[in-house]
Amino acid sequence: MIGKHKSFFLCGLLAGVVVATAGFAFRLKQSKSSGQAAGGRVELKLAHGLVESHPVHMGMLYMKKRVEELSGGSMTIEIHPGGVLGSETASIESLQSGALDMTKASSNTLESFVPIMSAYNLPYVFQDREHYWKVLDSELGNEMLASGLDKKLRGLTYYDAGSRSFYMTKKSVVTPDDLKGQKIRVMNSNIAINSMRQLGASPTPISYGELYSALQQGTVDGAENNWPSYVTDRHYEVSKFFTENEHTSNPDVLLIGESAWARLTPMQQLVLKTAAAESSVYQRKLWQEKSDEAKAIAIAAGVKVVEPDKSLFAKKVESYKEGFKGTEVGNVMQQIQKLAE
Repeated sequence: MIGKHKSFFLCGLLAGVVVATAGFAFRLKQSKSSGQAAGGRVELKLAHGLVESHPVHMGMLYMKKRVEELSGGSMTIEIHPGGVLGSETASIESLQSGALDMTKASSNTLESFVPIMSAYNLPYVFQDREHYWKVLDSELGNEMLASGLDKKLRGLTYYDAGSRSFYMTKKSVVTPDDLKGQKIRVMNSNIAINSMRQLGASPTPISYGELYSALQQGTVDGAENNWPSYVTDRHYEVSKFFTENEHTSNPDVLLIGESAWARLTPMQQLVLKTAAAESSVYQRKLWQEKSDEAKAIAIAAGVKVVEPDKSLFAKKVESYKEGFKGTEVGNVMQQIQKLAE
């Protein structure tokens, strides 16, 4: 599913970014020759809730480096990881008020602000990783990035957040029947909560920062996330059963507040967009490497990994997805499905 197809796909994407970067260089040369003002020194403040070893944070560091290089040092990004400036929801609200310039948000969190993002959060809406990136890199993906403009939120690019799978403290999940009566921590998202109910589990929204202790103390029986997050946040220490059912693939969206965007000159906006696009390509490759590494670490630590029949889980949520037909979210879902053809 990944292998050869993913390598080919990434090569095509990288070629596109190279062309875009060449176009940027040409426009920069034009602006200098015409005397267009590049604007004064700019420092953008970016906050997120991930640890510094997370591949998304590393992608942001790459973007910061490229912003400084492309702007000749007149622009930089001050990055605050680890949730020191607030939760993901609080950071989005700070973008809207102008108190913060940039953040990253899971499409799960973002759906509370931009409801159309719910389409990305539907279970098994993506057939595989190739389909996932085909959608995000399409015109539809660009339209979704712009869908929050009326909420003062501008999407710049997507970061890979992998696929979410179950991990449990006491037993493996082999079929949906194993989820019955199990308290599963989910993000505070209507789609996530309702999908979990459809699978037979008891969804329990808990702050991510409190999840380790919730697993340790038995407040929840399990959770769901990707391999890098499972390992970097040490959840594998207290939940030794991981099931690769991959029920959702929720992208991380790099956001800038409209007030911060408006402060930038057209050339500064181009610098930021170019650096963001380049960092997305860099982060995607890094994500796969970190995912493989995280899985190996977990297995070495005694985690039992199950590869279930995913179709059993997909069938359980099919009627739930059918309920969106005729809605705005359902229309986007159909466009996503067409891109798999």
